[in-house]
Amino acid sequence: MLHQPTVDQLHQMRLGAMAQAWQDQAQHAELDQLGFDERFALLVQAEHLHRQNRRLRRLLQQAKLRISGACLEDVRTGKSKGVEASLIAQLSTCRWLDEHLNVLVTGPTGVGKTYFGCALGQQACRRGYRTAYRRLPRLLEELTLARADGSYTKLLARVQKTQLLILDDWGLSPLSDAHRRDILEILEDRYGCGSTIITSQLPIDKWHAYIGEPTIADAILDRLVHSAYKCELKGASRRKELPTTL
Repeated sequence: MLHQPTVDQLHQMRLGAMAQAWQDQAQHAELDQLGFDERFALLVQAEHLHRQNRRLRRLLQQAKLRISGACLEDVRTGKSKGVEASLIAQLSTCRWLDEHLNVLVTGPTGVGKTYFGCALGQQACRRGYRTAYRRLPRLLEELTLARADGSYTKLLARVQKTQLLILDDWGLSPLSDAHRRDILEILEDRYGCGSTIITSQLPIDKWHAYIGEPTIADAILDRLVHSAYKCELKGASRRKELPTTL
């Protein structure tokens, strides 16, 4: 039987994983005991898994998560940690992304807010959602530069198309009038069509004062807080658990 022409055709159709799986089958005589349907199913599974993994790698690369290895399975749960296992199970389904809900993560420094946000981001990538991680101060700098070079609208459009936006370090630096308007523009564009994760050391009841301008603060919080899961993480700083490097 001439295998090479078929292999070449599979590669031409961009079915390289299927071609490799077919060649691998030829090296295992025990697979001859399987019927055609079973062997063909193995080829399809190999191609499907390859494409899933390739898409996941692409989504994770585009997301630029600050903690690339974060995962929900490693998030510490319990009343003493401020997040219950039942909530993790609920968030892991990513149904909240389909419903365009937000997740607000607060707590003192070092309790794992960024890790939690990145773990949710990785789970979103696993489920095929376009995700982006940004530190809020850095994103505001990008928007300031974009306004100066004429790419402001293009950058806003790119942020809007992101199905999950993770904004880390909310409340870390003061906001200018332009920054307040930038945040409102982002949240207005995303309202009802995307989800946002906020991580902050500031309690949510301090956010209005942080934003500063009452009218804009009302508009921002209306779009952000009312349709959100709220997680207040607790416990000692996890950074104290890290080994000291001399």
